[in-house]
Amino acid sequence: MAGDLNGRQLVLDLGHRTALGREDFMVGSSNRSAVDWLDRWPDWPGRGLVLYGAAGSGKSHLASVWQAVSGAGLLTAGDETVLRQATAAHRPGECFVVEDVALPFDERALLHLYNAVTADGGFLLLTARVAPSAMALGLPDLASRLRGLPSAALSDPDDDLLAVVLMKQLADRQLVVPVEVVAYLVQRMERSFDTARRLAAALDHASLVEQKKIDKVLAGKVLARLETG
Repeated sequence: MAGDLNGRQLVLDLGHRTALGREDFMVGSSNRSAVDWLDRWPDWPGRGLVLYGAAGSGKSHLASVWQAVSGAGLLTAGDETVLRQATAAHRPGECFVVEDVALPFDERALLHLYNAVTADGGFLLLTARVAPSAMALGLPDLASRLRGLPSAALSDPDDDLLAVVLMKQLADRQLVVPVEVVAYLVQRMERSFDTARRLAAALDHASLVEQKKIDKVLAGKVLARLETG
């Protein structure tokens, strides 16, 4: 076969589009509070919301859902220049998502953005690894603002939710995997949405390269490779 190397198929990485709509976000006990707060918008005290949790917990997915609904701009807390530009150029009622609120960052730039946007009728949604109460912020005014906002934690998914998320990731890639293989993986994989995404991508690649259906043997090999880096 043309493009075959030692019996293995040559696979071109053509990219994959992950579905990020509200209907694509799986809700369970680990994220229900966050989803409920998004559904309450624009009834947010302080005109803001903080979503916090570990990497891969779904913060960015939920932020993208709210971004689509609100028309919010997307900023990163660590980009001081962009924060200041947004503060200067924002329009009345404009909303922003501010991702990765993690020290160190320019606290004064974020404070000015918050004050300007909320004073003009806009809203901010911020994502972080930890709750505002656990941030060692050096600027008292910013600490007061963030700790006064509603916040919602996204925790590790339980078995049922993780299985649904993994099946959704596989379905996005048009992969049909037996339920018993999904159950096998859920019992052994790291408990995060990010791992489910990376595992689905690795299974897709391995299935194409080895030209095999995804069974427990192939799934076990892929999971072992993923865990060892």
